[in-house]
Amino acid sequence: MNEHVNEHVILLHCLAGRPWFLRKVERTLRAAGYVTHNIAYPSCSAPIRELADGAVGPAIARCERAGAAKTHFVTHSLGGIVFRSWFARHTPPAAFGRAVLFAPPNHGSEVAQFFRRWWLFRKLFGPAGQELGTTPDSTPNRLGALPAGMEVGVIAGNRSYDLLFSSLLLPGPDDGKVTVASTCVEGMRAHCVVPATHTFIVRNRLALRQMLHFLRHGCFET
Repeated sequence: MNEHVNEHVILLHCLAGRPWFLRKVERTLRAAGYVTHNIAYPSCSAPIRELADGAVGPAIARCERAGAAKTHFVTHSLGGIVFRSWFARHTPPAAFGRAVLFAPPNHGSEVAQFFRRWWLFRKLFGPAGQELGTTPDSTPNRLGALPAGMEVGVIAGNRSYDLLFSSLLLPGPDDGKVTVASTCVEGMRAHCVVPATHTFIVRNRLALRQMLHFLRHGCFET
């Protein structure tokens, strides 16, 4: 018997990502009995607020039309900020379940802060990339705490292949793009760290196991 019958999960990919990059997450969720909605959104073509309005609201409406008993979210990197942007301005739907955010730059990224004025960075990553700095006026830092009562779990990585970035730009443990400290956000229900890089955390077996555990129980394995 499927214990997660008609529970839906909305997936939001990273900056410059595509839905295919979350295929392993999607397969894991489907094998566990969830209905998935792997959303494609133009992450490098618009500001974060516009991305959120174009992706999150319509995805929730799709789940509602399908009669979802619960609507969960799983996001990667920028996807977590897109998620936060929408819910900072809207009331969670009655069927909102839980959310797992993989490697979200909840206080921005020192890497984005360093490169944001470079022409190539602006060209490749667009308006959203410009918003991911670490200054107080950056979008992640202006979003504030998560809405009260939302069950959100954050999974951070602490491995990096970008040793230059890690040693020169990122203070403390990091995943090559975002520090472990930056992934934390006020109001989160739980936080855990896995041995994974920023890019490949969504393919890490331990991270995927923790994702399922949080969606099922509202906490991570200890």
